[in-house]
Amino acid sequence: MAETVDFASGDAAEWRAALAAYDRRLAALGKPDLVEVDSFYRRDLPDLLRRRDPEPSLAKPELVRLLQWKLSRGKWRPRLMDFVKGLDDAVVESASRKAFAALPDLRKAIPELTVLKGVGPATASAVLAAYAPDVAPFMSDEAMVAALGNAKEYTLKQYLTFAEKLQTKSKELSSGDEVFTPSDVERALWSSAVASKSLKAPPGDELENKSKTHGKRKR
Repeated sequence: MAETVDFASGDAAEWRAALAAYDRRLAALGKPDLVEVDSFYRRDLPDLLRRRDPEPSLAKPELVRLLQWKLSRGKWRPRLMDFVKGLDDAVVESASRKAFAALPDLRKAIPELTVLKGVGPATASAVLAAYAPDVAPFMSDEAMVAALGNAKEYTLKQYLTFAEKLQTKSKELSSGDEVFTPSDVERALWSSAVASKSLKAPPGDELENKSKTHGKRKR
């Protein structure tokens, strides 16, 4: 079965195939430490946050690793990393605690995190997705293009529209004991986009954007 999927598709098997190819597509990018930091983001960090219930918070070193994951899986923006590394530990923990407490209200949760320098709606969504993948999908470029047609507007309003579309799609794909979360939808879309790009691009072209940076807007 093909490992690419169109957002309009309601075929759960197609979505499962794209999602199942995620780890392989990630490794195929050949980016240093990406597989390791992806494992931290998707497995270790959610466990750490759940252990901190009922008042979970994110430690600054964890935010740094989360940002490393986000930038490695997408476009590297060194200025964002510099900003985040310069944040005060207590401020990060306080902001994240307020954000998690605001869930499932994304309209309130995202702004609690974007007060942090270097943290825009996309990075904030990654923080929330680590704790509540059933509510808050990560705002990746690839999923934005698939769901909304573009990845140019990184605002709270755009994220709420994006999250609602992925929440609706996850409900459409879920049935019985088989549950698709909005975060599953995002990973399937990312995997599908990487697969499509690898089919179109010449060998080695996948890494051409690795070192490019574009502007200083935080995402």
